[in-house]
Amino acid sequence: MSRYWGGILVLLLVFLPFSCKTAKLKHAVEREERGEYFEAAQIYRKVYGKTSSKKTYLRGSIAFHMGGCYRKINNSSRALSSYTNAIRYKYIDSTAILYQAQMMQKLGRYAEAGKQYRAFLTIVPDYPLALSGVAACDSAPEWKKRSSRYVIKKMDRMNSREGEFSPMLYGDGYDQLYFSSSRKEAAGDGKSAITGVKNNDFFVVKQDEKKQWQKPERIESGVNTEFDEGTSSFSSDGSLMYYTYCSEDPEISRTAEIRASSRSGAEWGAGNRQEIFKDTTVMAAHPAVGADGYLYFVSDKLGGYGGKDIWRVSIDKIGVSSPENLGPDINTPGDEMFPYMRIDSVLYFSSDGHPGMGGLDIFKAVYKRGKWRIENLKSPINSMGDDFGITFMGTKESGFFSSNRNDNRGADHLYSFDLPGIHVWVEGWVLDREEEEIKGASVRIVGKDGSNQRIFARADGTYSMEVVPGMEYVMMGSAPGFLNQKQILQIDDEEKNETYYIDFYLPSVSKPVVIENIFYDFNKATLRPESQKALNELVAMLNDNPNVTIELSAHTDRIGSDAYNETLSQRRAQSVVDYLIRKGIDSDRLEAKGYGKSTPKTVTKSVAEKYDFLPEGQLLDASFIETLTPVQQAIADQINRRTEFRVLSLDYRLM
Repeated sequence: MSRYWGGILVLLLVFLPFSCKTAKLKHAVEREERGEYFEAAQIYRKVYGKTSSKKTYLRGSIAFHMGGCYRKINNSSRALSSYTNAIRYKYIDSTAILYQAQMMQKLGRYAEAGKQYRAFLTIVPDYPLALSGVAACDSAPEWKKRSSRYVIKKMDRMNSREGEFSPMLYGDGYDQLYFSSSRKEAAGDGKSAITGVKNNDFFVVKQDEKKQWQKPERIESGVNTEFDEGTSSFSSDGSLMYYTYCSEDPEISRTAEIRASSRSGAEWGAGNRQEIFKDTTVMAAHPAVGADGYLYFVSDKLGGYGGKDIWRVSIDKIGVSSPENLGPDINTPGDEMFPYMRIDSVLYFSSDGHPGMGGLDIFKAVYKRGKWRIENLKSPINSMGDDFGITFMGTKESGFFSSNRNDNRGADHLYSFDLPGIHVWVEGWVLDREEEEIKGASVRIVGKDGSNQRIFARADGTYSMEVVPGMEYVMMGSAPGFLNQKQILQIDDEEKNETYYIDFYLPSVSKPVVIENIFYDFNKATLRPESQKALNELVAMLNDNPNVTIELSAHTDRIGSDAYNETLSQRRAQSVVDYLIRKGIDSDRLEAKGYGKSTPKTVTKSVAEKYDFLPEGQLLDASFIETLTPVQQAIADQINRRTEFRVLSLDYRLM
């Protein structure tokens, strides 16, 4: 049994009457009909090499069927070569072009594959698998370029040279991993005529006390036989294992069936066939126990949507009620396989019918409002090869799956996956307007989800806090003796680690605060447009502190008469007040005052750090400024020309 299953698909051969007279060709046809694809491919290859190129139809037919055998045993390179030859010899079946495109896609040759899919659509317009292929080839390069955050690792300690697939976690602590493998330890000495490798047996790998995975061991119990076993799933209490089983018979074709094995002590007993369908010739495989009481499985039973479909049947009614098909949201004209029910409304499965990266891709389906919503897991979980058989470690975004990526022989191997946690932080400073530390400063952060937290700034004024991706927050910096300051923080929903920086510079309630970047026309009280940003920030501060009243003061430099400067500064202060009133601030909260040149600025620490010729604490009066150089005088005069506010009261109440 390959990882698809051991059942056969009888192909309708359309050879010319003389084509089956050759004994070897007849043997190839017989083996293909029995599903012995590996051996059939070897015979087709020899017959093809000995067939004259003049017999174009026969050569094209042999190449087409050889391609089909190689395709079914996952030898994509040889399958592509065979289909290309079939097309070269003008084989009449146009599906050769479709299969050629699919093999190109599995080999990552997306541009060429897309071209061939479109060529097929000119022959068979609107064919679903070709349309899906075009969409996939257009999307896959971008998916590969913009991989998700999942971290994928090949499980070398678990893998062999031969192949292993369909991992399934087991145990209360998910400390055991079951999988199927054709490695040398599997029962029997011969190789399968279907796959060219040994039949698969169940193996288990366990964790030690340090949570390290040990070497795999073959299950030595009745569940393993000389035939094929694979794709296990366990009942909720762990006492039953459902799995796929397929025997072989050289005389007749056999199909896959689902068996159940009971656990007695530490061993699994021989499995018993589950009567999924009354007709024993109908294939049933890849069982998956759902939390909803259903057994999900795969079948190519007539009445589906083409290829292999996912079905389900109530576990307690197996053999009594008829299974139901999951419908066209899930199933396509392609193959849908390897179902895995994580919870009762979340299904994972693999498909080559939905747009994917090549071969089988793993999809997530969420059932909501009577409809399945399908999502491709994309790169790096999916690849240009076959990706399937996923299992999760409980509610964690980690687990295992199987894939034949990067294996030239098409052999499947086990991979782990893990989604590292996203850590998004907001951090910054809570300082006064002079950028000095404040005792008792804090930040309250309220999220749109209703979260509400308050964190205190450290002694150096810094704070930090982890936030949620995609969330919008309102943040308020505050401290005793200072006005509050509000900030809005919108966190991107992009899945990446990131740090946002939000600083708070709080105005003091006990001393004047300079409003930076307020500009007037020369010798006028008209506010210039570039003042708008600073003024709007002042509006926001007053809205954040609705009980505060303030004095708006304007100051001039030492040039000009006292009367002229007082008049000009009064008009300028009133211009600011008028702007604030137009923005909705109540006039009772505002008082305009022009001081002219009567109140020169005292040099603060931050000003002194910016201008080393100005000592901290120095009053910038005329007598001091006149001791400076002309350039330094111009700077000092500019510092004196300022607009400030100071808090008058903290108990304003709007009537």
